[in-house]
Amino acid sequence: MKNVTIKSTWALWVAPVTALYLLSSAAQGQTAPSTAPSASMPQGAMQKGMAGSDDLKSSMMTGMDSMQKMSLSGNIDKDFAMMMKIHHQQAVEMAQMELAQGKSTEMKAMAKQIIAAQQKEIARFDAWLSKQT
Repeated sequence: MKNVTIKSTWALWVAPVTALYLLSSAAQGQTAPSTAPSASMPQGAMQKGMAGSDDLKSSMMTGMDSMQKMSLSGNIDKDFAMMMKIHHQQAVEMAQMELAQGKSTEMKAMAKQIIAAQQKEIARFDAWLSKQT
């Protein structure tokens, strides 16, 4: 029964992350707008923008890979804390990329809020995990 619970819990975590990835992939495969970005954007700028987006995607994939490779302890609370810590660390990394490369003041403000909130939660997970044996 314990193994079934762990697998069910794992599915609850992996399913939403996988869905986000698939939605992201589907959105990238949509038909391009009638005005191609390259028509109004110099090649260097287009490649620079894509590099930033590739970095975001790479960060997301690294986090998903870390969670998939993580050894489960069998303790749902501990596994939750460890997976959520990885998830929040990836959010911080992606928000830092937005601050470094983004153009929108609204998105940069949101990135700052995300960094502050996620770092607090990471600290709470670390504090809880440090008390576990």
